[in-house]
Amino acid sequence: MNEEQRLENQQVESTNSPDKKSTEDYSKYFDKVMTAPSLKDAKQRGKEEVKYQNDFAISEEFRGMGEGRKFYIRTYGCQMNEHDTEVMAGIFMALGYEPTESVEDANVILLNTCAVRENAENKVFGELGHLKVLKLEKPDLLLGVCGCMSQEESVVNKILKTYNFVDMIFGTHNIHRLPNILHDAYMSKEMVVEVWSKEGDVIENLPKVRRGKIKGWVNIMYGCDKFCTYCIVPYTRGKERSRRPEEIIQEVRHLAAQGFQEVTLLGQNVNAYGKDLEDLFNYRLGDLMDDLRKIDIPRIRFTTSHPRDFDDHLIEVLAKGGNLMNHIHLPVQSGSTEVLKIMARKYTREQYLELIRKIKAAIPDVSLTTDIIVGYPNETDEQFEETLSLYKEVGFETAYTFIYSPREGTPAAEMQDNVPMNVKKDRLQRLNSLVNESSAEAMKKYQDQIVEVLVEGESKNNPDVLAGYTSKSKLVNFKGPNSAIGKIVKVKITQTKTWSLNGEMIEQQEPVEVK
Repeated sequence: MNEEQRLENQQVESTNSPDKKSTEDYSKYFDKVMTAPSLKDAKQRGKEEVKYQNDFAISEEFRGMGEGRKFYIRTYGCQMNEHDTEVMAGIFMALGYEPTESVEDANVILLNTCAVRENAENKVFGELGHLKVLKLEKPDLLLGVCGCMSQEESVVNKILKTYNFVDMIFGTHNIHRLPNILHDAYMSKEMVVEVWSKEGDVIENLPKVRRGKIKGWVNIMYGCDKFCTYCIVPYTRGKERSRRPEEIIQEVRHLAAQGFQEVTLLGQNVNAYGKDLEDLFNYRLGDLMDDLRKIDIPRIRFTTSHPRDFDDHLIEVLAKGGNLMNHIHLPVQSGSTEVLKIMARKYTREQYLELIRKIKAAIPDVSLTTDIIVGYPNETDEQFEETLSLYKEVGFETAYTFIYSPREGTPAAEMQDNVPMNVKKDRLQRLNSLVNESSAEAMKKYQDQIVEVLVEGESKNNPDVLAGYTSKSKLVNFKGPNSAIGKIVKVKITQTKTWSLNGEMIEQQEPVEVK
């Protein structure tokens, strides 16, 4: 599954930049306040103390700031960014702003950005170009760039130089400071830049505006300490910081009480959860999942995992089933031990396959999906063939596939990108052919079967058809009453496709009870 198919399916101190009317000295300013990502410095950050703040509140001086004003947030990237948008929306509404679905009606526009791939960054810069016209028409409009891109030196540098009509730039570590940032932007004629390279705080009690009341994101940790050579996330999201289990459990219980049917636990490396909680002896993701499965909520998932931290206890807990879903997304990235070494993934092909063997032995009906990068520096034809063979051996049901994209500041960006683009594209095409074939084959086994579907709403393509997902994250389209939305219903599959299933709803008086 390529990126388009996936989208279709589903310490710098607070300071001001140079005057937006004259950014000739931006580089001098920039050098004073920010340094480029450093692998050496970043690996030392684990020595810093994590601070917990559970007393977030909107200051009285900011209350009413948004009265008569509307906000618009455009989100790029992963589920973590989606969750950050929910938090920012909550803060906006606590300030008195109203949401709008139109940039033309907005008084504040935020682009919540993703830095994982170059294509995502290019989309943001393209959108800024389009918004420049709106900014000229509405001088009082506040335009901000936040999220992962804002944590990159080169991005802030480019905005300061080329997009000096932007009013605010802030990063991933100081979302809770949004009221202060907005206040400064209103009061200043200069661009407000607040990007913290030093993270460490875990902020609780942040307001959230969730999309609907069917599926909810619950952040259980922040950051990543794995430092894969291709990945910018350890720099943009910072070190691994876990939330306290009692805070997570309370949040999930609250969602269950509100009638949510599914919760997804989020983290850049979610199964490293708990390693930094020194006062809780050996409390890890498996322990958290074991506690959460006792809560009366039908479905619990988690993403995204790293094979290095997928331990035996987690497998043992997941095997208990119940409301713990039997779908595991486990990125492998490459099937070649040599390429995995260059990527600094810290496991071999054989170790990954042994982990898969353990998972399948404990959970025979598990659905496995993965992420794969092709065209990594120095990847040979033989090594790419190893990726194809591993895909077949594991029996993945689908995958998110990508051509390697160098990210400035990562070790891989210093490597010679010596795989020609035509070779990269050919490998991606061959891999996607295998992914498509495997997905179609995995879907065939659902023919004439009855599955349980969490109904999320009307199909994007046909308002007369409802759409939802099975426990294994298979998209199902079927006709049924709107009263089924938000419930788990039984559907008999009548047609299988490569990426989705069609079916007929089986009439029932009550939602299916998931045990």
